Amino acid sequence: MDAIILENVSKTFKIPHDYKAGIKSYLLGFFNLTHCYERFHALKNINLRVRQGEFLGIIGPNGSGKSTLLKIIANVIQPTTGRVLVHGKISPFLELGVGFQGELTVKENVYLYGVLLGIQQKEIARRFDSIIHFAELERFIDTKLKNLSSGMLARLGFSIAIQVDADILLVDEVLAVGDEAFQEKCYSIFRKFKREGKTILLVSHDKSLIRKFADRTIRLHHEK
Repeated sequence: MDAIILENVSKTFKIPHDYKAGIKSYLLGFFNLTHCYERFHALKNINLRVRQGEFLGIIGPNGSGKSTLLKIIANVIQPTTGRVLVHGKISPFLELGVGFQGELTVKENVYLYGVLLGIQQKEIARRFDSIIHFAELERFIDTKLKNLSSGMLARLGFSIAIQVDADILLVDEVLAVGDEAFQEKCYSIFRKFKREGKTILLVSHDKSLIRKFADRTIRLHHEK
């Protein structure tokens, strides 16, 4: 069974121009809006089927649309054209920590971020100790988040996100931040998810990581 189906999916962004040539150029741009922006084709005619339980690696140069593809699958942004079908609950590991509040403590942010991800408070309470232990932040429970390093924030975001009971995981370079020991802990989570038959899409520039886990790999290219 296919967990994800993309049919002729394209995404075009409109990039505004900054007119600095004077009032004449400004007025021309104002009255002729078709010249106020250029079109950037992030994705073009993507057809893809991902099988249930498959670990799919996604590689390609910066700007080739890897993150855009995951955001479209996660329904964070809409495709310009095409159709996306998803069978199962998604947990997107896209921009970990979006929703964190720097003035709140680590403990308070665990509950806040967990609720944003759809986890019930009583479930967060039950898993709180394991979340903090995995993130290695036992000493910082009552520390304001703004005082933590980027690596600590990444660990905390990942540790909370893996608590979501999902069928499909969308992972975008979340292991780029963190030391080797923490990365190995994340690898153990990937192995666990594979054993459980979860569908995983992993975007990474680390080809050795892709080779280690992916059942299949696709490469995206720049669109002109």
